[in-house]
Amino acid sequence: MTYELRCRECGKSWGNQPRSICEDCFSPLEVGYDYAAVHSVLTRERIAQRPPNMWRYAELLPLPADYTPHLPVGFTPLLSAPQLAKHLGANRLCIKNDAVCLPTLSFKDRVVAVALAQARSFGFDTVACSSTGNLANSVAAQAAREGFKAWIFIPADLEPAKILGTQVYGAKLVRIAGSYDQVNRLCSQIADERPWGFVNVNLRPYYAEGSKTVGFEIAEQLGWRLPDNVVVPMAGGSLITKIKKAFDELIQLGLVDPKPVKFFGAQATGCSPISTAVKAGNADIEPQRPATIARSLAIGNPADGHYAIKAITNSGGWAEDVSDAEVVESIQLLAESEGIFTETAGGVTVGCARKLYQEGRISPEETTVLCITGNGLKTTDALAGQYVAEEAIAPKMSVFDKYLESVLDSAIQSRQNAGATVEA
Repeated sequence: MTYELRCRECGKSWGNQPRSICEDCFSPLEVGYDYAAVHSVLTRERIAQRPPNMWRYAELLPLPADYTPHLPVGFTPLLSAPQLAKHLGANRLCIKNDAVCLPTLSFKDRVVAVALAQARSFGFDTVACSSTGNLANSVAAQAAREGFKAWIFIPADLEPAKILGTQVYGAKLVRIAGSYDQVNRLCSQIADERPWGFVNVNLRPYYAEGSKTVGFEIAEQLGWRLPDNVVVPMAGGSLITKIKKAFDELIQLGLVDPKPVKFFGAQATGCSPISTAVKAGNADIEPQRPATIARSLAIGNPADGHYAIKAITNSGGWAEDVSDAEVVESIQLLAESEGIFTETAGGVTVGCARKLYQEGRISPEETTVLCITGNGLKTTDALAGQYVAEEAIAPKMSVFDKYLESVLDSAIQSRQNAGATVEA
C-alpha cells in the first residue's frame, strides 16, 4: 500500500486505521504517500486515458487496493468568466464550478466518496457526520447508494433545503439546539462510544484527501499549469490546505512545472476566525460565535484553521470577509454575469474576490481561479424578499404590448435617474 497516516507535527506513522489524532503529541493526522512508487505509475498520458472523474487520480488518494468506484464524482468544469471579470476588474478569471458536482451539487461529494471507501474497508456498516449542510446531503446520498446506514447531526437552524436534501435519502437526521462546534463536539464523543464511521471525525484524514482533487483538476484543466492565485471559501479550513497539497504533489511528481501560487481565503464577516487571524498577523485562531447567513461556512472554531493560516501567509496570499448583504449581492452578480447560481459560500468567494482586486492584492493580469463549492438551490432562503412576483397579465397581444411599453419606459427612467445621480 502506498499510503499511511502520519502525524502532521511529530511525523509518527500510524498505519491505516480509523483515527484522526496522534496519541503521542495530540496533533492531527494526515495521509502520507510513497511518492517514489506513485511517480513510477502516474503520468499525464495515463491520467488522460481515464474517465473524466476524480478517480483518475487514484494513486494520490487513500483508496483500498481492491476498491472499485461506483459513482463518477468530480471533474467539474473550469470555466472562463469574462463577464464577471469585467465587474471585478480582472482580465484572466476562471471559476471552478463544483455547484454541479455529482451526486449532491457540492464539493463535499469528493470528500465523502473517499471517506466511504475507507469506511467499507474498515468494516463499518453505519456512517455518520456533523454538518453545516452540504456534507449532510452528500453522506446521506452516498450512504444510500453504497448500502450504509447513515446518521447525520446538524445545527437546528440549518437551511430548509439542506435538511430536506438529507432526509430524502432516508438518513436518520438529528437536529441539535446549538452551533456547529457544539454538534461536532457531540459527534466526537459519540465516535468514541459507537462503532460508526464518522467521516469528519475518525475518518477525517482520509475524507480530507478528497479535496485535493479540486486542485488536481484545476491544474489539468489549465493545461497542466498552475494558476497564479486561488480564492477559496473557508469553514473548517481544510479545502484551502488540500488544494495547496495537491499543487505540491503535482510539482513533486513532475506533472506540472514549479510555480508559486498565492492562496486567498474567503469568509463571511459574521464567522471569520481565520481571516481575522490573518489580518491581525496571528498564527492561532480565536474562536467566534457564528452570526451569518452563510451557514455552510459557520464554523467558529475551525479544525484546520492553523494550517489554513500557514497556507495563506506562506504563499504571500491574504484572507478577506464580507457582510451578509455583500454575500447576497455577490450571488446575484455571479448569476447575472456568468449564469452560475451559487449558494451563500459562493457569494462569499465572489464578494471577497472583488475586495481583493480592489485592494490590489490580486493583479488583473494574473490567472486567478475562484472556487465555487455549492449550488444555489440549497440556500434559496438567502434570497427571500429579493425578487417580487409580477402580477399576471392576460394572454393577449394588446395587453403584452402595453406591458412591454411600461417596462421600456421604466428602464429609460432608471437610466435617466442614474445619469442625474452621476452629474450631481
